[in-house]
Parts: sequence; structure tokens; C-alpha cells
Amino acid sequence: MAEIIQRDGTWTFDGDALRLVPGRDKNVGVLRKSLGELTIPLGALAGISFEHGKKSGRLRLRLRDGADPLLHATGGRLADASDPYQLTVDSDRYGVAEYFVDEIRNALLLDEVPATAVDRYLLPGPAVPLSVSAGDGTASFDGERVRLEWNWKTEEAKSAAGARTLALADIQGVEWQPSVGLENGHLRFTVRGAPTKAPPKYDPNSVELWGFKKDPLMALVAAAVQARLPHPSAPPPEDTPAKRLAPTGVDHDALLRRLRELGDLRKAGVLTEEEFTQAKQAILRDM
Repeated sequence: MAEIIQRDGTWTFDGDALRLVPGRDKNVGVLRKSLGELTIPLGALAGISFEHGKKSGRLRLRLRDGADPLLHATGGRLADASDPYQLTVDSDRYGVAEYFVDEIRNALLLDEVPATAVDRYLLPGPAVPLSVSAGDGTASFDGERVRLEWNWKTEEAKSAAGARTLALADIQGVEWQPSVGLENGHLRFTVRGAPTKAPPKYDPNSVELWGFKKDPLMALVAAAVQARLPHPSAPPPEDTPAKRLAPTGVDHDALLRRLRELGDLRKAGVLTEEEFTQAKQAILRDM
């Protein structure tokens, strides 16, 4: 086992996974503290590096593209203080940091872990339920629904309809943009059947984040929702005869004809027993 303990946090590697625990130092960002302990499976790592400095150095983890919903949702826009995959190392611990790097690199080589992208999330994302207030509203997520509530600073055109509740099944995408300088950021949800080009200030599916106040915690909401959406690199569902015959309407005569067709296809060997059962159940639900 390899371990490095610093004021910035503690990293421990047991050969199979890397455990990251944020420190209690005042320089540790609020997002890292809110995330808490993270466990990174070896298979999610693409590499690790150590950068020397005069007074302190920095360990950096590199995860495989698509492995972490937090990194996907934030798109490399997290500030250093908020990045959970960095660790500040005091100069008197450089030897320990270099040993730590060697241990992980050796494990990656021995396990032949590729550095290529993945088509499914290997980390679970932030825990739910969670609720964050920032900018002109509050975003809450319980794993199934997003709720957006407005405060007194919200534009009337946006708040007039009251709080918004978005079912996860209706959300097609989530976008987090941090505020930079005096330029505002936002947390925006793309909702099926409700496209909009309105700026976040007026978009009822967005929370605007003020430029003069840094509020990185909205990134946690973005990541928690992203973790439960289909992975952007996931292969499309397999096209099978059962799926092509799945019913799209509620015409009972048509559904009965489909049932007979399914029976004929099963007898002819076109459909497997499993495909026949799945399609039959879908038809019966519609009936």
C-alpha cells in the first residue's frame, strides 16, 4: 500500500483503487470538501504525474475520458482549488510523492489498463439528494427529479410561472458554465420538447450564476444529473425484430395483429423466446 498525507488531503493506493480524502486546510475548496471521500478504481485511471515547485509540488491524476460524470459535466473548467484530482505536496515530501507515482504507474502497467476513452461511467458521481442555492435560484436533485426554485433576484419573466420540476426522463442534457471574472455562468438543463435559445437570465430551465461570486457547488448538481443520463459514448440499443415490432399506438385491433405476428415469427424461428416475451409484454402493457 502507498499513502501520502498532506494538509491538502490524503491519497491512499491499495493496488486496486485510489482513495482520495480532502484535507481540512483553509485552502481546500468547498467543492472538494462537499464531495468528501472519493474512491477511484484502477481501471478508471489513465495516468498520474508529479510537478515539482520551489515551495510545493502538485500530484495530478488523469482519468480516462468518459469515466467520471463530474469531469464530463464540468468540461475541464474546474478551478485548481475545486479539482479533486490534484493534491498539493510540501517540498519535504517530494520523495514520497515520487514513490506514490511509481506505484500507480507500475500497477497500470501490470494490469494493462488502457488510457483510451470508455463508454460508461466508472464513478458514481455525487451522492443524492442534494440542493444548492446560488445566483438567482436553488437547484435540487433527488435522483429522479430536478426542482428549480427562484429567489427575489430572479427576472420576473422567468419566475412568473413559479418553481419548475423536471423529471429525469425528460432531461436530454445538462450544461454547467462557471462564472469568470464579472461574466455570469449558469446551470442549464436541456428538456425534451422544449428547446430554447434564451439566455440563462430568462430561461426557466436554467439557474444563472453571478460573476462577482464564485459558486462551484452547482457543478455537483450537474454531475449528479449527468451520472444518471445515458452515457454520451454508449452504443445505440441493438436493433432486433422484437424492438421493430414494439407497439407505438393504442389501437387494440392493431395490437392483436402484432401479437399474432409475434407468434408466427417465434414459430418460424425469427424471434427467440426472450425476444418474443419482451415484445409480447410491451404489447400487453399498451392493451
